Amino acid sequence: MDFLDNLVLSVNDVLYAYVLIILLVGLGIWFTFRTGFVQLRCIKEMVRLLCTNVGASTEKNHISPFQAFCISTASRVGVGNIAGIAIAIIVGGPGAIFWMWVMALIGSATGFVESTLAQIYKVPRAEGGFRGGPAYYIKNALHNNFMAVLFVVLICSTYGLIFNSVQANTITLSLQGAFGFDRTTVGIIVSIMTAMVIFGGINRIAKVSEWMVPVMAGIYLLIAFYVVIKNINLMPQVIYDIVTSAFSLNAAFGGGMGLAMMTGIKRGLFSNEAGMGSVPNAAATATTDHPVTQGLIQALGVFVDTLLVCTASAFIVMLSKDYMGVGLSGIELVQYALVEHIGAWSSIFLAVMIFLFAFSSIIGNYYYGEINIAFMWQSKKALNIFRIFVVLMVMFGSVAKVSLVWNLADLFMALMAITNLIAISRLAPNAYLALKDYLAQKKAGIKDPVFKASVLKDKTGVEVWKD
Repeated sequence: MDFLDNLVLSVNDVLYAYVLIILLVGLGIWFTFRTGFVQLRCIKEMVRLLCTNVGASTEKNHISPFQAFCISTASRVGVGNIAGIAIAIIVGGPGAIFWMWVMALIGSATGFVESTLAQIYKVPRAEGGFRGGPAYYIKNALHNNFMAVLFVVLICSTYGLIFNSVQANTITLSLQGAFGFDRTTVGIIVSIMTAMVIFGGINRIAKVSEWMVPVMAGIYLLIAFYVVIKNINLMPQVIYDIVTSAFSLNAAFGGGMGLAMMTGIKRGLFSNEAGMGSVPNAAATATTDHPVTQGLIQALGVFVDTLLVCTASAFIVMLSKDYMGVGLSGIELVQYALVEHIGAWSSIFLAVMIFLFAFSSIIGNYYYGEINIAFMWQSKKALNIFRIFVVLMVMFGSVAKVSLVWNLADLFMALMAITNLIAISRLAPNAYLALKDYLAQKKAGIKDPVFKASVLKDKTGVEVWKD
């Protein structure tokens, strides 16, 4: 077992340190220029689209753009946004946060491209609504069934099963540490809650995510805002440390520029999931008049994840005393910082936050699996079998040690991302054309543009949109 674990770690080191980062950064920069910096020039439109869709009603089995945004946010905003940021600061120094911000800026363009493509190539569901994602555009537009099936296997295994066991593990450990709760008992409760949500279908998942995500993110951001205001006199120094250590050439504070850059890039890329192929599965389900609508909303999601939630965690840690010298990291460092800022009761607050972040991730992760199970088997029986396995993995993760399965998940996610990046690099011209059409309609005074497939030079694989 140790041999297998070490082998997986060695492969992951190569994939993450070289192949994946080069692909993600390179394509992110390319998409940024090809879209004319869409993530900056369309930021006002992104906010408008998100706000106007809050609480929007939909027909039976249809998902609103805001609900799709909440589902994707539920998946990518998890425990890593709390513990992962603290680890990044300790490993890479404050400068890691600066490079995390840079990657959010670059990754937002990638997020726009993949989510717009997911909308262009989505397919109708028999019961109403839509589904789609990388597997669908790989098969229908690129006619590569092998790559499509490979993606389905990877995302269902990684998100639907392995990641959910890890999230459940985090929930039970945090509640045991904060309240002394028995992990098995908590695991049973979380498993039952998971079953109640996922067996209710896509619409129940959308409704739960629609209220849970704003609540959990809102509470966490309010606490962070309180911490910042309380320590506002220290904020200039915090910003100074972040910027200067990002370009430091010595290892005196966090390991120097190289380590800060590498750590920040990794944390940024793998927190907001831009280009990983997960978010397009949620983006495709939204009912919209134009594919770019969901592309812009999901591009904004990258900023929400990194520039808001991750930055909130960074400020909470960096505004505490001697955070680099207390010998703590991860969730323990965040707990130490919160106790200093808001008192001993913060352990309870943090446990609740971890529960909300992790449980919302379980729901969002499952959602990705359901969409891709339907790609392979469009039967209720197959879906229910998958649901049962998801619940069992939640229970397993609640009581087990998950180091090996976590490393396997990293491997599967890297392969999944590489598969998706190859696909979107080939299909990206259609996303550019859709953006050009959207902006032309906006310039002509049309408040809510309507898409027609005729704007595409190649309509292969387009099923929903008509001329």
